[in-house]
Parts: sequence; C-alpha cells; structure tokens
Amino acid sequence: MTLRCLLIDDSPRFLAAARGLLEREGLAVVATAMTGDDALRYAAELEPDVTLVDIHLGGQSGFDVVRRLTGEARVAPSSVILISTHAEEDFADLIADSPVAGFLPKTGLSADAIRAVLGRTA
Repeated sequence: MTLRCLLIDDSPRFLAAARGLLEREGLAVVATAMTGDDALRYAAELEPDVTLVDIHLGGQSGFDVVRRLTGEARVAPSSVILISTHAEEDFADLIADSPVAGFLPKTGLSADAIRAVLGRTA
C-alpha cells in the first residue's frame, strides 16, 4: 500500500524538493501546505496516512500546528512526524511532550525513514 503524505513547510523550495524525493521513492504526496490553516483543511479533506510538519513555519510554531491537527482535524498522533533543519537535541523536550510519532531531520528525509518512524515496512 502506498503511503499518502501531507507536507507542511513554509519553504516552497523545500516543499518541491521533498515532494519530488518522496514521490520518486514511492510515497504519494497528496498535498503541500505552507500554513497551519491550510494544513488543517488538507488533513481533514484528504486524510493522509502521514503528515510531516516543519517545526518552524515562519510566524507559526510547528508544535502548535501539530496540536491543532491532532485536536481539531482529528489526525492520529501516531501519523505525525516533525521535521527540521535543526538537530533533534535542540527540541528534544518539546518533541517528547508533543503528540507525534517522531522526528526526522530534513537532511535524513526519505520514504524509508518515514516508514521506520511509523513502524511500517515497504
């Protein structure tokens, strides 16, 4: 089964690059969003299998967006992964306290890494 993915990041360049990479590796990117409001709308409409949320979304906190996704849009916490250019250690306490499956550095983003965090195999 192909994983359906929603990407949330404030960088159009990153969104395009990540979409291309993940689609080449067999994931279906169902939508990309640059704001929390768009993320909530797409999550509710499209019900992706996994949602990747950047920790820094311009003027918004990715942690706040995750709380809204898991609360308002009823996205399963086990299907949300935080991403960042920063090291996991920089946000370890916040990540541990957030309702997410895990964290991936943007430099380590791949379909296999996403599946590993979700505990799924190809």
